[in-house]
Amino acid sequence: MNAVFAKPACHDAIARLNDKHLLKSLAYVGGRWVANNANRTFEVRDPATSVPLAWVSGLDASETTKAIDAATGAFSKWRTLLPQERAKILRRWYELMLAAKDDLALIMTLEQGKSLAESRGEIDYAASFIEWYAEEGKRLNAENVTSHLPGAEMIVRREALGVVGIVTPWNFPAAMITRKAAAALAAGCTIVAHPSSETPLSALALAELGERAGMPAGVFNVVTGDAATIVGRLCDDSRIRAVSFTGSTEIGKLIAAQCAPTLKRLVMELGGHAPLIVFDDANIDKAVDIAINAKFATSGQDCLAANRIFVQRHIFEAFNDAFKARIEALKVGSGLEANVDIGPLMHERAVAKADAHVADAVQRGARCLTGGKRHGSGPLFYTPTLLIGVPDDALIMSEETFGPVAAVTVFDTEDEVIARANDTEYGLVAYVVTENGARQMRLGRALEYGMIAINRVKITGGPIPFGGWKHSGIGREGSRHGIEAFTELKYLCIDTAA
Repeated sequence: MNAVFAKPACHDAIARLNDKHLLKSLAYVGGRWVANNANRTFEVRDPATSVPLAWVSGLDASETTKAIDAATGAFSKWRTLLPQERAKILRRWYELMLAAKDDLALIMTLEQGKSLAESRGEIDYAASFIEWYAEEGKRLNAENVTSHLPGAEMIVRREALGVVGIVTPWNFPAAMITRKAAAALAAGCTIVAHPSSETPLSALALAELGERAGMPAGVFNVVTGDAATIVGRLCDDSRIRAVSFTGSTEIGKLIAAQCAPTLKRLVMELGGHAPLIVFDDANIDKAVDIAINAKFATSGQDCLAANRIFVQRHIFEAFNDAFKARIEALKVGSGLEANVDIGPLMHERAVAKADAHVADAVQRGARCLTGGKRHGSGPLFYTPTLLIGVPDDALIMSEETFGPVAAVTVFDTEDEVIARANDTEYGLVAYVVTENGARQMRLGRALEYGMIAINRVKITGGPIPFGGWKHSGIGREGSRHGIEAFTELKYLCIDTAA
């Protein structure tokens, strides 16, 4: 961080914003836009060009405490609003997001690097959670319990948990905020959110729209700055009743340990290591379409990305030939360019990891059919890559790559591929391509993953419980299960004896 504040944004594309007020550089606490007391800031850059976008306020632990104070103060009034009143505000937030979609997408592309088409799609996706939970919050009904005691009436109801800390990553800077916040807000909780310091601008734009939607002061706070400082304070403060985190399993374990002394509720969407299994009865063109979308969306920087692609021996060569042609047709460039498929990676660490995974796989006997090197578009670009014949002991077969590198290996039998696909500590999503209906059901049961996509890629959305098994997470986001995480059960036993 530096101590120079309010430097002008200097990226030419910022002039394309229709609503310049959506580009914020201050944190949002208690209904006010606030700077760090010492005017400390951090720089946000376009990963495609390294050109600065903004210098954003870097709050410290004491200022994070003020955000917790604000959320705590706002909780009592927010929780007692009728669900219909909270729903009106959420619905307005949703409408404002859609009305500002082009601006929000531009901000996202500038700070994250994904194409404008993908950014627009994410804004639709992010807004859909607000719409869903605006309605779902009205359905947190009390239930009557058949009494086992004479002269007693029994009621069980759900009540808002309290102040929720939200910690989100850089790869989906809008959707990860709304999927968490909309559920908690609909339940009657208040929020202290910490977005990634690499992509804080999308979260701050959402705060601006939330204010316009009528969100009361203190209900939704966005605290920007150093993650260790801010998240540490969220974990330590007993007034934070839950922490919802999306990120790596390694960081998730650290957060869980920090939350243990205060026994917080945890909702965690952690790492993935998705298998994509293509059986020899599959239509090859369809299978390749699925592989392209499952592997290369968001330039491979997605916890749902297919990291291990298993192809049955009979179609192995034909699949690889078709896959190679499609990979080589992917357009690499800035997300602001037309028809770009692969944008920059987020930072140099990601590029170095892609390089290391390719080198390790080749050293262990894999063949690189295309790519396998940095791309000339800039220091954070990596050429879409296809590795085939990747052995199971290669790093890419046990670690999440988070880059545009596809690793393909061959298999022979159903039992074999199930065992290999399950041989990981992760269990977020698995993809299966087969036309055999009985096999679809068998794989759906046998694969140890929280979500199974059969003959398709897109499976997420407001109505479904998003989350994984094993080291891929705790709890679920989306669906009625996602809102239940932010409630407590209360049981009433009422004496009715005369």
